[in-house]
Parts: sequence; structure tokens; C-alpha cells
Amino acid sequence: MDGTLGLIEFPADDPDRARRFWSGLLGTQLAERSQAEGRGWQTRSRHPVFGIHQRGAGPGDTASLPYFTVADMEIALEQVTALGGSVIHPGPRWAICRDSEGSPFGLALASRS
Repeated sequence: MDGTLGLIEFPADDPDRARRFWSGLLGTQLAERSQAEGRGWQTRSRHPVFGIHQRGAGPGDTASLPYFTVADMEIALEQVTALGGSVIHPGPRWAICRDSEGSPFGLALASRS
């Protein structure tokens, strides 16, 4: 393993609502997976690949906590709530949020170089 993150997967009680939330927040589309890829939807033009599937009872159906880099934390937190998510722990450099399905995720302010 080279340490590169290849897939971020989120379970969803309402996959259509989750797809709207994540597509809006990340500015990308999630397409239906092929039979070989399994059930659900995922990005085609991003790396790492980002996917959503119907929540079930298996071990892969628990929450994940990936961090997404943002250029402006205030704007990103406003977008989270506008899309039906919630902010659990706001901060100027890092924030913990929940998506429209209740899955936790983090936001990290991009370093300015």
C-alpha cells in the first residue's frame, strides 16, 4: 500500500437525498455503478473515488470520517447546512459535520502557501 486514499464510501438511508447532498457539496456527479463495481453510485472524475450505497446491516454500513479540504471554512459550513447537513464542531481550521444522512465527516482548511 502506498497510502493513497482510493475510495470514500458512505451508507445512506435515502440514497437520492444523499446523492443530492454530496453532489452539491463536492460539485461532482455520482453515477450508478456497473454490476462489476457493486450496488450504489460513485464519482467517475475524482480521485479518490467517492461512493454512496443503500445502508444495510453489514460491516461496511457504518459511518466513516474522511476530511475534505476547503478553501474557505465559513462558506463550506454554510453550504453544509444549506444542503441539509449539520455542523457538530465548528472551528477556524477544522470542523466536524454530519451529512444529510447523519454520517460524520470533517472539513480541513487548505494551507495557504
